[in-house]
Amino acid sequence: MSQLIPSARLRFFLTAPSPCPYLPGRYERKVFAHLPLSEGAAVNDSLSQVGFRRSQNIAYRPACESCEACVSARVPVNEYEFSRSERRILERNAELSRHVVEAEATMEQFDLLRRYLLARHAQGGMAEMAWPDFVAMVEDTAVRTHMVEYRSASRDNGPGDLIACALVDQLADGLSLVYSFYEPGFARRSLGSYIILDHVLQARQSRLPHVYLGYWVPGSEKMAYKARFDPIELLRPTGWTRMSDEERGAAGLA
Repeated sequence: MSQLIPSARLRFFLTAPSPCPYLPGRYERKVFAHLPLSEGAAVNDSLSQVGFRRSQNIAYRPACESCEACVSARVPVNEYEFSRSERRILERNAELSRHVVEAEATMEQFDLLRRYLLARHAQGGMAEMAWPDFVAMVEDTAVRTHMVEYRSASRDNGPGDLIACALVDQLADGLSLVYSFYEPGFARRSLGSYIILDHVLQARQSRLPHVYLGYWVPGSEKMAYKARFDPIELLRPTGWTRMSDEERGAAGLA
């Protein structure tokens, strides 16, 4: 790790085992480090390339003793071609306006998050998130990060209703989707997929080669959607490689 981050003296810690949120009957452990305030962005860049994710001022990745199911996934932007169904998703949401704003929490964002969590993840670990927790999630970091708001067309010259939102880190080699949420009543819009596809467009416009999606977990229904994006790269012990046709077949996508 010192070769990747020569100027940062990081101390890594290991969490105690806890129930896995993705695969029933298994237990997870994570290795994590606190991002330094002075070099947080550069350290986050390097750690993201080797499979770490960020939460506030902590970078972490799975370190489970008997399971290697979690695999880091990213979209290679320059080689990505939208499928017919993906073009329909983009067209279906074409009237939404995109607003890139500072990473400053608002009550409007929090209200949307609460509706999303109660409808989609009522039993999840974030379901009890309170306002101070949301403020910390959005604002407590020293890395390059921002919020992307998607709003409906305004009827009275106002900003329009907030339909979806994403917390996004800008890395040296791409955009990293930290967390996204959206209006749960708009199922036909496929807003979760739309946010990812729109970030492919944003990365392409900014000449950034990747969109980082976090972890793909084979066998986890929660994470199955990530394998639908084609092409997609997975982090292996030998480096980043394309998802194989065999893996797509095993995921029911071939």
